[in-house]
Amino acid sequence: MKKYLVIVEKTDTGYSAYSPDLPGCGSTGSTREEVERNIREAIEFHVEALKEEGYEVPEPTSYSSYIDVAA
Repeated sequence: MKKYLVIVEKTDTGYSAYSPDLPGCGSTGSTREEVERNIREAIEFHVEALKEEGYEVPEPTSYSSYIDVAA
């Protein structure tokens, strides 16, 4: 089991999501719940395709952090 960081962004039409550790793997959804479900499926499909094609599955290395600044 691997845990990949997923970035979710609000868009004009809903939400989009991607994983920095899996280039080219992204998804969209109308709601937060939908985009999270869709990106999970996209990551599973992406990883399985990498394996089937004989490519190495990237290790998760990205992390997130919040920085406080005066605004």
